[in-house]
Amino acid sequence: MDKLTEQGYLIVPNVFSKEECDQLLEELANWTVGRGRAGIRHLMSCPAISSFARDKRLQTIAATALMETAIPYRATLFEKSQESNWLVVWHQDTALPLEKRFTSPEWGPWSTKSGIMYAHAPAWALERIITLRIQLDACGQDDGPLRVIPGSHLKGILSDSDTQLITKHEPSVECLVPRGGVLVMKPLIIHASSKSHGNTPRRVLHIEYAPASGISETVQIAVA
Repeated sequence: MDKLTEQGYLIVPNVFSKEECDQLLEELANWTVGRGRAGIRHLMSCPAISSFARDKRLQTIAATALMETAIPYRATLFEKSQESNWLVVWHQDTALPLEKRFTSPEWGPWSTKSGIMYAHAPAWALERIITLRIQLDACGQDDGPLRVIPGSHLKGILSDSDTQLITKHEPSVECLVPRGGVLVMKPLIIHASSKSHGNTPRRVLHIEYAPASGISETVQIAVA
């Protein structure tokens, strides 16, 4: 996990078989709650996905990254296809779903999405989060893969202008994860993705994990 610590991302190939990917895609095809143009949000409410997120292989990777027992709290399907194609500009992931609102200069702004409260979190809280992205389809350079700026997670929370400056002067890497592989990433790594130019879907199950001990005594992550 030294690469994850230093560069903010790590590719773990061959975690799941083709058959396991197919089975998961079948479960997702039958789930319509939270479905939108770019995929499906709030998938922890789907029993099959909630169970999958607790797979021992994923929990081992997450626990190794966090250096303690990890629990999944949010799952999202990102889907690119010829019918629904989109891009994501360079950014960091800074919003967390929370059980209740509180007053703190470190947290905010606040918002509510599908009945779940979110707040932009301080860097110390985001450093206690790890994301696992399970590649459900083969993904090549033409399929709109995730791109990252290695080491950018060490710069803390950045303004939009600082983010754009970094992306202009520091090299990016395309994360070409084989089907069934897992991309492990820190929320604060600067990342983006282009539109797909391929003819096949690019589906990624994005699962976020927090320490079982919690973020802090006063902050409780909500399940989404």
